[in-house]
Amino acid sequence: MPRSATGSPDNPPPICLPLTTPGLSLSRVGGKGLNLARMAVAGFPVPAAFIVATEAYEAFVESAGLAGWMAAEVETMATGDASALAALSDRLRDRLQASEIPAGLSGQICAAYAELGRPPVAVRSSATAEDLPGLSFAGQQETFLNVVSDDGLLRAVVACWSSLWTARAIAYRARNGIDQSAVSLAVVVQEMVQSETSGVLFTANPLTGRRTETVIDATFGLGEALVGGHVEPDHYVVSSGGGNILHREVGSKSTVIHGAAGGGVSTKPSESRLEEALTDGQVRQLTELGRNAADFYGDPQDIEWAFAGGRLYLLQSRPITSLFPLPARSGDGALKVYVSLGAIQGVLGPFTPLGMDMLRGLFAGIAHIFSFNATLYDQRILYSAADRPWIDSTAALGNPLGRLVYRRALPMVEPGAARAIQDLTADSRLETPRLSPRFFAVAAPFLSRILLSALQAFRNPEARVRSVHSAVEAHLAATAQRTRAARSLAERADLCEWLCYNAMFPFLLPLFIPPIIAGYASLGLLTRIASFLARTDPDITPELALELTRSLPNNVTTEMDLELWKVATRIREDSAGAAAFAASDAADLAGQYKRKQLPAAIQSALDSFLDRYGMRGLAELDFGQPRWRELPDPIIRALQSYLSFPDEEMAPDRVFQKGRREAASAEARLAKAAASAWGTQFGPWLVHLLARRLRALAGLRESPKFTMIRIMGIAREALLDSGRELVEKGVLEGADDLFYLSMRELKTLAIGAPGNWKKLISERRAAERIERRRQPIPRLLLSDGTAYFAGITSPGDADGAALAGSGVSPGVVEGTVKVVFDPLEAGLDPGDILVCPGTDPSWTPLFLAAGGLVMEVGGMMTHGSVVAREYGIPAVAGVDQATTRLQTGDRVRVDGSSGTVAILD
Repeated sequence: MPRSATGSPDNPPPICLPLTTPGLSLSRVGGKGLNLARMAVAGFPVPAAFIVATEAYEAFVESAGLAGWMAAEVETMATGDASALAALSDRLRDRLQASEIPAGLSGQICAAYAELGRPPVAVRSSATAEDLPGLSFAGQQETFLNVVSDDGLLRAVVACWSSLWTARAIAYRARNGIDQSAVSLAVVVQEMVQSETSGVLFTANPLTGRRTETVIDATFGLGEALVGGHVEPDHYVVSSGGGNILHREVGSKSTVIHGAAGGGVSTKPSESRLEEALTDGQVRQLTELGRNAADFYGDPQDIEWAFAGGRLYLLQSRPITSLFPLPARSGDGALKVYVSLGAIQGVLGPFTPLGMDMLRGLFAGIAHIFSFNATLYDQRILYSAADRPWIDSTAALGNPLGRLVYRRALPMVEPGAARAIQDLTADSRLETPRLSPRFFAVAAPFLSRILLSALQAFRNPEARVRSVHSAVEAHLAATAQRTRAARSLAERADLCEWLCYNAMFPFLLPLFIPPIIAGYASLGLLTRIASFLARTDPDITPELALELTRSLPNNVTTEMDLELWKVATRIREDSAGAAAFAASDAADLAGQYKRKQLPAAIQSALDSFLDRYGMRGLAELDFGQPRWRELPDPIIRALQSYLSFPDEEMAPDRVFQKGRREAASAEARLAKAAASAWGTQFGPWLVHLLARRLRALAGLRESPKFTMIRIMGIAREALLDSGRELVEKGVLEGADDLFYLSMRELKTLAIGAPGNWKKLISERRAAERIERRRQPIPRLLLSDGTAYFAGITSPGDADGAALAGSGVSPGVVEGTVKVVFDPLEAGLDPGDILVCPGTDPSWTPLFLAAGGLVMEVGGMMTHGSVVAREYGIPAVAGVDQATTRLQTGDRVRVDGSSGTVAILD
């Protein structure tokens, strides 16, 4: 157990501390105690109280001889076993409550109680791990009301100490990665407020996230009736700024709890259940209290309050941890709209600090295209909230052209966000900035060049593909040469910034956008042709044009997967190697590969694959995430899955060839129907002309990001070299620690500035582990705090028999669900239905084994959808809460044409 006491044996520190004691810390008085002390000092109406410090709990455990036994019990506990956890909790609490408080401790507690005047008190637990940023321990430990004697107080204190080890508190700490052996508990002894009315107040609306609304629940008597769920309270939604009541709902308040004369509480039926517990003036008074508390802390607060004798009391205040954080720019005026870049890209986890700064630099690079000299420090497009990237879309939505682009483009990549955007464009609060004449002066020539280049790509698609590939390889060679010239950490940090501004979007967008436009314009025209022909030809459907996107050439992701299949084929040819792969753990095989201990042919095949594709990885848009060449486990796991394919027809090369045949067949069917409708010459000529351009150019859609990841891979290797040097010098624990620094911090470190870098990075890694558990992640955020979480739903969702989304790859398949959150940990059996939050290219090796795909985010043009169509895998995207509503082992039918997922059993 921890020891936080200061002082010496001859001069022990006091264990009972008034709220106004200077220098109180979390380790001495816990979260609740520290919050109350801060508010009392700041002048908030907090009832008189003292705090029994954590040293008292630790001395109590030590004097009872329980410290070693408890540490051993906690060390060996099984938090995943509910019955075992309950039994552990019972053992710990029974031993604690059977122990006596040493006379020295009980004497100090009783003396402090006497100094308070021995009034009835509320005795509240205050753990050192509660009310921390991002965590709420509400209800995890005990509170005892209307305690009226020395003996009653001492019993309540011991009961509070033992409540540190309730099963729910243990489980909550385990779930949030808190060290059980490091926690301790203080006790707040607070003068009892015999309230006429009481309740809770949220300084932001916890249902919508809106920071401009205060929500109040109120009841008669003590708040225990409300907090314990015994009454239906009065409910108010109030405008935080003006105090206007926006919504009022009078609850039944059937029960009232009051303090009993001899201590404890009494519960009686309410005689005023139909009356409002608060006057409008009290509602405004509470709203003002909440606003002041939120301003004091700088964050929205969850407050317990009481009115007694006409006076308002603040009983406790904690952060509202359920709210999704807002970007830093959100508080500067008019309504702003932020779209989740993570939802669009299928990367919903937090980004590393350097990864976020590199992303800011990439968006600054877009400004450089238009001759605006933005930097990652002052660009105004990309913002961070909850360590995730958000695109400020306010300016685009504030003008007709931008709204048109969003209405057309966003449904293709994130239909859930697109629905919210539709409503927001009519919101009068939306900021409508005017684009500067300079922007149009620069943008018009750029767009003209893009369109002209697209026409040229349409005219000769094969030549454009060759020129694009040639330009990419030359650019990568120049990038590698520039990177080799950067030898110091300072030079490499400057290089990363230079690459963002000059070598990525300014190079990639003019190169790739024109041929991709030409390719997908061809698809759009073919879709219109198919829709027109479908009116009169029963053999044609509007979706037939999508068949032409099967097995597209020039798609780097498809090429990657086919290369990985070749590695699997090489392993199959080595019987000993195949047996080793089948019998060994993926992590063990990855270790053997890194130590070059695999059979020579397999080692060589993997080397060749990772030389080309090793810069890819999970959440690869984050510069700070490890790449396959550093962490090959997911590739090994995918190979193991490939080796278990029972049917030769499931082999990716066979599937790819089949897809080509299906695309050719679809083209022939369209051409035949067009010949019947428009004549034997023009109709087939038009279909074949468009199909050729679609087939040649649309596959380039994956190339811009792939090229960007290759550039980032070159820079990452250089930074890792610097990281290894700093590890040797003892500055860092690991080479990849550098990615947990911001760009400014990286440059500070590069010049040798002193700093406790190891401590800073360790804290950030711990914060990342906590942040990674955050669920759910909104698709859209407004600057007033409103969060839009939902994907696509339909009335059929309500009965649980079918889930609705957006059909993104046609076809119907039945199979067994495999819910996957991390491809590093997953292996699919052939034919499994892959259900996941979203995908980026690092997920695609799993696609070769998948029978179908269901994603919570994404649309027709997101990565997973494009690849699913190429592989002929039925897929549905934008399915709200798919990973919780579907369970591994469920049997489902995925209809990628209608966009539904039916639960069979």
